[in-house]
Amino acid sequence: MDYVKELRALVGSRPLILAGSVVLIVNEKNELLLQHRKDGGWGLPGGLMELGESLEDTARREVKEETGLEIGQLKLLGIHSGEKYYFKIANGDEIYSVTAVYLTREAKGTVEIDTKESFNLAYLQLENLPDGLTEEYRSYIEPYLNDLLMGEINE
Repeated sequence: MDYVKELRALVGSRPLILAGSVVLIVNEKNELLLQHRKDGGWGLPGGLMELGESLEDTARREVKEETGLEIGQLKLLGIHSGEKYYFKIANGDEIYSVTAVYLTREAKGTVEIDTKESFNLAYLQLENLPDGLTEEYRSYIEPYLNDLLMGEINE
């Protein structure tokens, strides 16, 4: 089921409030898994909630779909919402996103790129986030960056 497509059929491109999740997946080398997305720059694995899902369920499903990884324990780092998270998508759809940002240091499996959504997936140093990291995703990472670098945030 694709809840957003069903809503869009009813309301067109008018602004919607949509909930979703992203996950900071940090490996044993303290590197962050980033996704070079087909809709722009670098970002985090994640996406929009479907009916009946919790934010944590959304995080797990989206990570599996976009990276092939099964993730373990999740720590909620924060919820991001408000006018700063208004987006007009290339097709004209408008959204205000409410995004749960999670951290995990537990990822199992082999990284597999979902070629519909990504050009590449790569673990990158937290100290050297890429220039192509979009402002949206930068805003999800930066509030926690110093604590992540110092190892002060764990599950």
